[in-house]
Amino acid sequence: MVAARTSAASWRAMAPADIPQVAAIAAEVHPGFFEDEAVFAERQQLFPAGAALLELAGEAVGYVLSHPWLANDPPPLNCLLGGIPESACTYYIHDLALLPRARGARVASRVVDSLMELADSLSYPSMTLVAVNGSRRFWEKNGFRAIDCAALSDRLRSYEASAVLMTRSLRR
Repeated sequence: MVAARTSAASWRAMAPADIPQVAAIAAEVHPGFFEDEAVFAERQQLFPAGAALLELAGEAVGYVLSHPWLANDPPPLNCLLGGIPESACTYYIHDLALLPRARGARVASRVVDSLMELADSLSYPSMTLVAVNGSRRFWEKNGFRAIDCAALSDRLRSYEASAVLMTRSLRR
């Protein structure tokens, strides 16, 4: 992942030792979406290039976890993947979470831009994610659009009633 820096906060590669901080941020930002530390650790290990930690004055204040995956088939919440499928055909953003004090300086949009560059460099034609926690508008501002996929309605509801699968085409 390309490091993104702002005047006050900077993204850096996530290390295995960062997982407890990631879990603490997730618990604060997404209290209704519990995931075991093992889920965060596995994603960081499976695709380190898609895992970054946001620091502000030396303190962890956000993270992003992402990896190649299957189109229109988001992993269930709190689920180990076991590996990245050889047939992966999209770049999936598992989670982007920022503590309130880290918001408002476009750090989220900057890391999304870095992920788009990474996905494009790996020749993925699209990016996908599940928008939760009132984030749909943020993702729409970043070029994502909702996908109406009735076959996934039960899986999406396992996140929350308003969860929506979203996609963004890349430049290819």
